[in-house]
Amino acid sequence: MINPARLHSDLSRLGRETDMFLATVASLSDDEMTAASLCDGWTRADVIAHVASSGRALVNLIDGAVSGEERQLYASSEARSQEISALAALPREGLIAELRDSARVFAEQAQRLSGELSAPEVQVNGKVIPATSIVALRVAEVVVHHHDLETAWTIEEADPDSLLNALEAVVRSLRAKAAPGMTLSTEERDEWVIGDGALHVTSDRESLLLWLARGDNEHIEADGPLPPLPTW
Repeated sequence: MINPARLHSDLSRLGRETDMFLATVASLSDDEMTAASLCDGWTRADVIAHVASSGRALVNLIDGAVSGEERQLYASSEARSQEISALAALPREGLIAELRDSARVFAEQAQRLSGELSAPEVQVNGKVIPATSIVALRVAEVVVHHHDLETAWTIEEADPDSLLNALEAVVRSLRAKAAPGMTLSTEERDEWVIGDGALHVTSDRESLLLWLARGDNEHIEADGPLPPLPTW
């Protein structure tokens, strides 16, 4: 179980990040919704639809953690793609309503993580994560995909602990995908080792996240050439 005080703190922070994401989405016109995002091949509407869909899908992981019966985010990759496409095709107000409702449902269901958990770990796209990290994973998704909308909002506006959640989620994914060996350090004194840790990479949390998740290496320092990274 998640300590109730920690869960309250995590959900409060998620609420802050979600409110900012919703404010950005609500500010977009119909034409701005259909503009390209930083996610290759996706419009902003696709990104928003993904965040809405994922909020509900993550409830499946909560169900699995509580019941002990393995649950998948989606029935298949095809089902995921179809759901995102259907949501992205909704009129602007309909998509925003789905996003709001998804956020509400996740926040309500996440309260169950403060009770006894039958499964200490859950699987996310082939990666095993602690069940107690489900809320942090949602925080990471909201922050990174807010950046993907490429609006006036900047990732520096995210809470420092939300950036930490996002970095931990990306590092976990890179380890699962056998990324090149690196030791990642931040100016905030965080450190992660991937593989043999051979390449030393340093930056602040914001810049490190943008490189690991989206390939932006403008403010990255390393003691060797930066490698290509698996997608997050």
